[in-house]
Amino acid sequence: MKSIKLIKIFFLAAAVSTLWMGCNKDNQTDTTRVKVRMTDAPGNFQQVNVEITGVEFKINDGTTVNLIVSAGIYNLLDLTNGTDTLIANGEVPSGSLSQVRLILGTHNTVMVDNVVYDLSTPSAQQSGLKLNVNSILTAGVDYNLLLDFDANQSIIKMGNGDYQLKPVIRAIYEATTGSIHGSIVTTLALPAVVSITNGTTIYTTVTDANGNFTTRGLAEGTYTVTIIPALPFEQITIPNVSVTIAKVTELTAVVFV
Repeated sequence: MKSIKLIKIFFLAAAVSTLWMGCNKDNQTDTTRVKVRMTDAPGNFQQVNVEITGVEFKINDGTTVNLIVSAGIYNLLDLTNGTDTLIANGEVPSGSLSQVRLILGTHNTVMVDNVVYDLSTPSAQQSGLKLNVNSILTAGVDYNLLLDFDANQSIIKMGNGDYQLKPVIRAIYEATTGSIHGSIVTTLALPAVVSITNGTTIYTTVTDANGNFTTRGLAEGTYTVTIIPALPFEQITIPNVSVTIAKVTELTAVVFV
């Protein structure tokens, strides 16, 4: 029986170690997850098709991050009356977001009276449409950026009967989640498994080598945090932990005795 007990302890330790190494990324608090969605204000056209090829974020006035983009041709008139679609997402450094660059392809068209016209693009915008945002990206918080295309103002009819695309876009930026960050001072208690629940969903992570842990992407509400340390320490439970959108809830450092 004693050997069986030792085997159980060995496998538990191995599982915790594996989870510890695999979850260290989740404990980093210097990045922000973002999603870029696109919608449209109605226009007097049958179709307004724009080709999206890239989305870039300019962070801290120097770092340019290319998001993972769902490249393709989008009919803006499919995205009216509250409908939107995800065009890009990614994880970016936290800090000051100064600019978003929307890169368009060449396959942009408009349909008027059942006739499809190519949309030319002004030379100043051929390298990408630059949108000044000036928002702060909080570490550990998820954000949505909604690009609201105004089709009516974005399509210009030229004197020769051709049409030009001069995008008029309103950028709406909002935080969608919060996160919980904590730390364990007692090094002998590491690694520790951390379980966080709001009664319906359970989130699990593991402390990093310094005893820190972060669980992000949490909806606003009240959570219970359970910390399961290495033996021989006993687990502790922290009730009534409040999570607020756009905030990182900091827990008091935990000491095991």
